[in-house]
Amino acid sequence: MSAESAHPNVIPFRPEPAEIKAAEQAVIGAALLDPVQIPALTAQLGGPGAFYHPAHETIWRAITRMADGERPVDPLLLTGVLRAQGDLGRIGGPGYLHACVEATPTAANGDYYAEIVRAAAERRRINTATSRLAHMAGDGQADLDDVRAAALAALADLATGESWLDPVPLGSHGTLPTFPVHALPAWVGAYVEAVAEFTQTPPDMAATMALAALSTAAGGRVGVEIRPGWREQSNLYLVCAMPPASRKSDVFASMTAPVYKVEDELREEAKARIIEAETAKETALAEVEALMAKARKNPDLDRAHLVAEITAARMVADDIRVPPTPRLTLSGDITAETVTHHLAVHRCLAALSPEGDLFDSIAGRYSSKPNLGVFLQAHKGERLQTDRITREQPTVDKPALTIGVTPQPAVLQELGAAPGARDRGLLARFLYSLPPSNLGYRKIRTTPVPAAVATTYDVRLSALLRDLTDLDEPVTVKMTEAADLAVEKLQEKLEIQLRPDEPLAHIKDWAGKLVGHIARIAGLLHLADRIAATDQAGGWRDPIDAATVERAAEIAEYYTAHTLAVFDLIAADPATEDAHALLQWLQRPKKDSTHRTHIKAHDAVASSRRFKKIADVEPALALLEQHGWLRTDQHAPTGQRGRPQAVTYRVHPAASTPTDGTETQ
Repeated sequence: MSAESAHPNVIPFRPEPAEIKAAEQAVIGAALLDPVQIPALTAQLGGPGAFYHPAHETIWRAITRMADGERPVDPLLLTGVLRAQGDLGRIGGPGYLHACVEATPTAANGDYYAEIVRAAAERRRINTATSRLAHMAGDGQADLDDVRAAALAALADLATGESWLDPVPLGSHGTLPTFPVHALPAWVGAYVEAVAEFTQTPPDMAATMALAALSTAAGGRVGVEIRPGWREQSNLYLVCAMPPASRKSDVFASMTAPVYKVEDELREEAKARIIEAETAKETALAEVEALMAKARKNPDLDRAHLVAEITAARMVADDIRVPPTPRLTLSGDITAETVTHHLAVHRCLAALSPEGDLFDSIAGRYSSKPNLGVFLQAHKGERLQTDRITREQPTVDKPALTIGVTPQPAVLQELGAAPGARDRGLLARFLYSLPPSNLGYRKIRTTPVPAAVATTYDVRLSALLRDLTDLDEPVTVKMTEAADLAVEKLQEKLEIQLRPDEPLAHIKDWAGKLVGHIARIAGLLHLADRIAATDQAGGWRDPIDAATVERAAEIAEYYTAHTLAVFDLIAADPATEDAHALLQWLQRPKKDSTHRTHIKAHDAVASSRRFKKIADVEPALALLEQHGWLRTDQHAPTGQRGRPQAVTYRVHPAASTPTDGTETQ
């Protein structure tokens, strides 16, 4: 599937060559480096809407307003203006302005960059107009006179350069990165790529479930010590959201098969020991019951001697421990209570599923409110109170739960809406993947997974599962000094990104755990690198090196980009929600069945009870304008004093047809 393929949930920008984005950045950079050029650049661009990316259009509008008001223009002052408008976070923060400056080879070529941007905008106008006309002409129900009129109007618009561009969908993101498979251990990466090719699915899904399988083996059994006093468990909460018909079950089965195979083998091997222990315990309890019956039938016996004999027999029975049936995974329709109970028995478990039933349970399917405690504690390894479940094990130290699921994106939205999911930190514990679907672009005949690749994956993962489940006590693997320094550099870099107006500022709860996640991923990569089918002792107890940390950081960078998209999906900012509401209103016909061609701010306020005053609706109007749904009418100066004329917005013709996931009402 091409990088420009439409994402089913987070809609990417329309395909545009990379050099166009670079040219847009260079125009902005030239204006910031040499503000004297701004009037000439504005004339060269040829009016509003020349920029393809909404963020660039927003930045340029702010620059031209500053220049028109005879205010000095530089990155620092522009940052203040964008912050005051509430747009700084949307354009990528102050760092993005500096990125535009750095991307500008020389300000002297500003007019050349502007010409590239203008020409690209003109081509998009022509493409939009011709595509719309072709659609109308192909509609057998369309009136021919209407088609002719539309064609003449389109030609007139193209002649004046005033035609509309296709609007950019709200909540859009650039194409999200593909999972860096090369960062995985070679035997894991080879299998991920082979499964992705055979199933015609993005490698992201197979890679995420591969990490879940590794976490199932290591979670709670091996910890990572970054430096003295800082340890992390190695269990991960992973979610790869994919739409229906994405072959999730096929990928899930392929990546987790060794886990279930080893689990079945462990159960079979333990069967004789369990039966033997059960028999011994039942025999001991039967002896206790026989002594009790003897005491009941013979009241004249020496009571003290009999009590001592019964007590000794009961102690023998109590000392016989029946081992639980080995378990690596949770299955079925689980609840928070069953998770708690099974963790009390097994301590280290994985909840793996190709669907999102687990999230339904977390969100409170079986209770009036979500029960998040066990999922919060079992990620960190905090002491878990279970006295309501079993008297035999009232608490469990260092529980470790792995989660690996591939739900539909809508399930994430439901989880995001669950009370406490964000506030209490549950959402912050997950690593999110939101790859595009290959539906419509899949090969019909594909290459089967090579037998050698599949065998290696099965043998190596099975060996890792066997090696780690045989541990009597958890083991801690340390990092080398160089690896510790690599983590320190990552901490310093991340700390800056958490500042206000920086890219991760609005997901501090998630980003605050990112370095810990990097350490956990590094631990899993280290274990998988070192495991060998013929070496059950393993070389994995050696320290983790800096190169492994860097690979883990690359994987974490991938999850960061996808998490930003997921948090936009499940928790959009108020201005975006308001803009969606306004767009739905614009798409509804008026009482006379016509559509709105012009609106003012007070019309938008009257459209919904959510807006109390004009100031409430202005951020949403600005967002719709940035995305091309609205265009400000330029009023000629009247020369009169007093209150300025209210701004009038022209409405994109496409607003008469729902294109944003809404239905005309």
